[in-house]
Amino acid sequence: MKTIAPALEVISNSYGSSFTYTKHAEKTNVKSHLWHYHPEIELVYINGGAGKRQIGSHVSYYTNGSLILIGSNLPHCGFTNEQTGNVNETVIHIKPEFLGNGFFAAPEMKKVQNILAQSKGGIAFGGETKKRIGKKIEMMDDQLPFERLLTLLSILDELESSEEYTILNADGFAIELNTQDSDRINVVFNYVKDHFQESIAIDEVSSLVSMTTPSFCRYFKKISNKTFTEFVNEYRLVHASKLLAEKPITINEVCYESGFNNFSHFSKSFKQYTGKSASQYRNEHKIIIK
Repeated sequence: MKTIAPALEVISNSYGSSFTYTKHAEKTNVKSHLWHYHPEIELVYINGGAGKRQIGSHVSYYTNGSLILIGSNLPHCGFTNEQTGNVNETVIHIKPEFLGNGFFAAPEMKKVQNILAQSKGGIAFGGETKKRIGKKIEMMDDQLPFERLLTLLSILDELESSEEYTILNADGFAIELNTQDSDRINVVFNYVKDHFQESIAIDEVSSLVSMTTPSFCRYFKKISNKTFTEFVNEYRLVHASKLLAEKPITINEVCYESGFNNFSHFSKSFKQYTGKSASQYRNEHKIIIK
């Protein structure tokens, strides 16, 4: 089987700036398939649309856009493509020491230092924070370099004060992996991504990374703080959420197209995961279905 390790993305600063600011119009940033990482901290604002987020071992479905802060070297996939229906996507990359090694040690920068530290697990912001900060991020497109820098620092300060957020890898994720661990975990992630609609046997996945099944189960739990079965079920449930919101097919079809072979198990799992039945979830998101 051909596997793809996470690609190291090399990022250059925007001209005349200490960080990178990139605004992608609809459909122009098609990296949703690419599992990658970089030492830069990444702030992403997606204006509208709906799609999948995979950051570390966390997988979720977003609607009405997304505002995410991703820590240094935290592997993730892209968030938009030709199907997500977003207006645009703005991405900011900053090196942890982009203003000098001692800059964030200043008392005035304590809140910014805190939010950058929290970003190691990936943070998704919602509610009014997403709307307000999203507008500020898009306004930066028309600002001169110095004003843009001040806006960025203001944004990071505001994010630290927000209570409308979720730590995506709240239980931790083994970011600092050695080469062998990195290869193993990415074989597993890519296999799940390609085969989640089928029956996945743990012993088969274990053999792909040359481990016994008990060793693999312990290894995966140590890396991701969740069992392999939990990870696969979450991946399937996120796909089901996407289908419910975007495709006018029956809930029974959603169940089987998401890799579940038992409707009762799917219904119970979906309610536990989202707090809502599949029909309730669809009714709340039916505006997305075309």
